[in-house]
Amino acid sequence: MGLCYGKPIQKSELQVENLSSPAESKNELPNPKPHKTPIYSPSSYKNSPANSSVRSTPLRFLKRPFPPPSPAKHIKALLARRHGSLKPPNEASIPEGGEAELCLDKKFGFSKQFFSKYELGEEVGRGHFGYTCSARVKKGEMKGEEVAVKVIPKLKMTTAIAIEDVRREVRILSSITSHKNLVKFYDAYEDEENVYLVMELCKGGELLDRILSRGGKYSEQDAKVVMIQILSVAALCHLQGVVHRDLKPENFLYTSKDENASLKAIDFGLSDFVKPDERLNDIVGSAYYVAPEVLHRSYGTEADIWSIGVIAYILLCGSRPFWARTESGIFRAVLKTEPSFEEAPWPSLSDDAKDFTRQLLNKDYRRRMTAVQALCHPWLREFEEVKLPLDILVYKLVKAYICSSSLRKSALRALAKTLSPSQLSYMREQFALLGPNSSGLISLQNFKTALSKNLTEAYEGLESSRFRQHDEFSTVQKTRF
Repeated sequence: MGLCYGKPIQKSELQVENLSSPAESKNELPNPKPHKTPIYSPSSYKNSPANSSVRSTPLRFLKRPFPPPSPAKHIKALLARRHGSLKPPNEASIPEGGEAELCLDKKFGFSKQFFSKYELGEEVGRGHFGYTCSARVKKGEMKGEEVAVKVIPKLKMTTAIAIEDVRREVRILSSITSHKNLVKFYDAYEDEENVYLVMELCKGGELLDRILSRGGKYSEQDAKVVMIQILSVAALCHLQGVVHRDLKPENFLYTSKDENASLKAIDFGLSDFVKPDERLNDIVGSAYYVAPEVLHRSYGTEADIWSIGVIAYILLCGSRPFWARTESGIFRAVLKTEPSFEEAPWPSLSDDAKDFTRQLLNKDYRRRMTAVQALCHPWLREFEEVKLPLDILVYKLVKAYICSSSLRKSALRALAKTLSPSQLSYMREQFALLGPNSSGLISLQNFKTALSKNLTEAYEGLESSRFRQHDEFSTVQKTRF
């Protein structure tokens, strides 16, 4: 899990600082333990296929595990405030122990029968707010099967925000439609000490480990297979109004050690619901993968696409598009520099691969491809078995068209005739997903029906507040493609 805070940044806090001295860096190198303000957190190095005893500082190239970059000063302070582990300047001290927890309601209403149904096994992973263990089902339909259990100690829930993060993670996992590239969520439990989230056990290891085992580079064909799986699950989440906010190789697990095993998205601890026209402002994520608009505190599902673009860049060339030894330096690079496509191996890669990556890493989120558009990109179109979901962008575009002036509508109709073949293919597939009638027409009801299949908390009140206010829709209620 990456950095996470939500209070406004003061102007003075935005100054870029390099806080690591040579002495500090030297002391940090051999320490594999998670950093207090984790920004880049690979899996335990002892289990990594790229394990090396050679000391190293963070490098742009993915060749061996390394400690996280030195945290920026304002990141440390605001992260600690969110989780109640730091006394902010000019504020009263934070009570310790039970005194601090008297005002917090840590009862979630989950079942308390965890140990009657599961036998907890050994620890298989450790995060910054909890740890994951294997477990065996003791009774029921899944008796004898192994599952993964994310254990979140209530002792670490020292703020109302931390408690709400857990509640929201469970709501999101419970509401997202099942998908072959999404980890299965079974149930949530609690007792006096912990919250237990029971999920599918993926034994194949992290995507990061496979990248490292290949020396940091994938062939275009292998990279396509990974990208399709990541984009497919992102498209589903975005359609259902969920933004992951921490997509990175560590948060994708393989179901088994088999080379052709499926990839599963995990860790929705930083995820949130977002309405089609809503903008979020919490700065969360992991520094190497954070989108520019996240740093500007105004973002939506497009931030996930940027993170996927970073993963695509890493898969194809083995290095990070934005790199520095400190967190502040990484943020500055994300905001001010462009990824290089001149260094090897980029000149030897196809033009489609380069165009695909560039479009995912467009700093203007309005021009960045959506997950569905990326799946329609020529670089991925050879995979005909890819089933495209409805793109929520279609809803946004129709809404914008309805609200446009007559002059703008005429201009848009003229521009529609200039669509490229790939854009036209995308629009045709989206039109078909809306379920036109036998005459090839769609209506307001088509949109309502399509969205109702993917209802989550993000769409509460959407029908009344977004559709019905546009009476003009009745004048363009039927549209021929």
